[in-house]
Amino acid sequence: MIYPIVLFGDPVLRKKAADIDPEQVDIKELARDMFETMYGAGGVGLAAPQIGKPLRMFIVDSTPMEENEEGGFRQVFINAEMIEEVGEEWAFEEGCLSIPGVREDVSRNDTITIRYFDEGWNEKEEKFAGIRARIIQHEYDHIEGVLFTDHISPFKKRLLKSKLAGISKGKVKADYRVKAPQKK
Repeated sequence: MIYPIVLFGDPVLRKKAADIDPEQVDIKELARDMFETMYGAGGVGLAAPQIGKPLRMFIVDSTPMEENEEGGFRQVFINAEMIEEVGEEWAFEEGCLSIPGVREDVSRNDTITIRYFDEGWNEKEEKFAGIRARIIQHEYDHIEGVLFTDHISPFKKRLLKSKLAGISKGKVKADYRVKAPQKK
């Protein structure tokens, strides 16, 4: 099932997501639906809040960004906890399915260590670097209620103000289904 992507301005994107109890959600079905939704929108990551579910779950598939390297990395992250973000910060242009048409350079640390459960409820603690670390950091931010635009300069935010205001009113063109913000 392909979900509509929740747009910038919806409160679900600004709330810290709740931990998932193994009995609470059919993780395999939700993961399948999230991958289908992400692929349909042309993304490399998707967090549950982006489909209106305030749960600590996100998925990544770095394949489109790592075609010439070691191949893609496809993973489900449940109840993730960032343990460490280290290494040199580097800037890279990021975008977000919840903020269509907006791309800006964001600086992030090169290497992370993260603890999480996979979709089989196996607990893992792993280290990631480079583009994989960046994608994970971006999606992890979503479950913390943080958006990539929170990492850009005040000047760039001012330049984007009217565009973001339009997105928050549902005035956006996207090649995938979107859901206008639900104001609460």
